[in-house]
Amino acid sequence: MDKQLRYLSALRYFEAAARLKSYSAAAKELNVTQAAVSQQLRGLEDNLGCKLFFRNGREMQLTDKGHQLLAPITEGFERIIVGLNRIQTEPLEGVLTVTVPPSFASLWLMPRLWRFTLKNPTITIHIHSDIKRVAILHSDIDLAIRQGKITESDTAGSIRCEHLYQEEVYPLCSAELARSIQFDSPEKLKRCWLIHGVNSKEIVWSKWFEKAGVKFDNSALRWMEVPTFDMALNAVIAGHGVCLGTESLSKALIDQGLLVKPFDIGLTPGMQFSLLYDGASSRLPRIEAFRNWLFRELEQSQYR
Repeated sequence: MDKQLRYLSALRYFEAAARLKSYSAAAKELNVTQAAVSQQLRGLEDNLGCKLFFRNGREMQLTDKGHQLLAPITEGFERIIVGLNRIQTEPLEGVLTVTVPPSFASLWLMPRLWRFTLKNPTITIHIHSDIKRVAILHSDIDLAIRQGKITESDTAGSIRCEHLYQEEVYPLCSAELARSIQFDSPEKLKRCWLIHGVNSKEIVWSKWFEKAGVKFDNSALRWMEVPTFDMALNAVIAGHGVCLGTESLSKALIDQGLLVKPFDIGLTPGMQFSLLYDGASSRLPRIEAFRNWLFRELEQSQYR
């Protein structure tokens, strides 16, 4: 066996530190001390006879030699994981962890999830709802429903990405506010508080005003920023203002008469959702069960 493989343990520390750009973050992921990470990497650099990292502010950056080493190391570890998963495929029964944007979770997924658990009683669902995106390859996440654009880093290695749906966004307000202001022109929206979800970078009022042919001055408008779309809807239902949103996430509230669309002017491309999962996961039977159910639900709700 090649003597270079004696560095295998240190290479695990190297890959984690390079990916996370932090010794402390690597230590946390590997469940060791930061001192242990530093010691392993110093030993690796001494044995290889070159520097692999340098500090740049609060981050640890790779040197040219470090970059040369990272690509084959990352590929090698991914191939090892794929090989292990092939001989350790887990049964359908067990835990399935899904990460979902907070608004999609509360407004679309949770009201429907009972149908999945009814058909799959042996699968225990763990829902993680966070604005921050988590890398699937290096976590306990089995599937991720993502809002917005998918980047190259999102689909690294064996990660598969499938388009769920893309939808126009419209202004939404309470029925009471609509009666009070009597929206007969998009210009009247400038009289309202405009509520914006800071996590929805692709959904901004300036783009909608341009689509509607409304001239506006940002400094003359009244704004409120909230972290999530469901928070924006709660403010809108209370009559505090107007927000931009999609029918898929607000349809139930529209049907109940709590929300109305004052104008049928949709902003495109609007809001996009995608599904990501590891195609080489040992929990693939569970992943495919959820994936197939999700697509059936979308077909039935006419959002595909």
